[in-house]
Amino acid sequence: MKRLFDLMIASVALLSLALPLLLLGWLIRRKLGSPVLFLQVRPGLQGRAFTMVKFRTMTDERGPDGALLPDAQRLTPFGRFLRSSSLDELPELWNVLRGEMSLVGPRPLLMEYLPLYSPEQARRHEVRPGITGWAQVNGRNAISWADKFALDVWYVNHRSLWLDVRILWLTVRKVLVRDGISAAGEATMPKFTGSES
Repeated sequence: MKRLFDLMIASVALLSLALPLLLLGWLIRRKLGSPVLFLQVRPGLQGRAFTMVKFRTMTDERGPDGALLPDAQRLTPFGRFLRSSSLDELPELWNVLRGEMSLVGPRPLLMEYLPLYSPEQARRHEVRPGITGWAQVNGRNAISWADKFALDVWYVNHRSLWLDVRILWLTVRKVLVRDGISAAGEATMPKFTGSES
């Protein structure tokens, strides 16, 4: 039932947003350059790798040594707007159609984090990752990693179609008030370096 719900909503959203997405892509290319899309390998269901698709939010500015500048310096006001409004996440609807993601589930993080999870935290991979999730509507990036993972596991234990509908509704409200976009002093979140327990 969840998969059918995902397919129906993602299909309708992609069809109805086709023109706005094209316009947004054009603006991103003009303001941030190419490529318009940001592709990154992330762990999905059972930790299996997939390529997540997002809109680009940063420039490719480099320092004198040729290394990329820190995220905070490459994140332009336009890129910050894309993130705060969650418009950069819309291409992930394609991942939902492909069955790699769900509308609701724990957010897919970095492959390098996989060996750092405690056994309990690793349970977040028992379900497909989501565009939004229980942790996103309960603090997003403004909460600690430990709290975020606890909320992810709570979702795994209590998942239902009704809970997904509730999370989607709460997500719309969170996006409108632009709450919990980043951790204090960070462009998004500090890097996860392992469980404290």
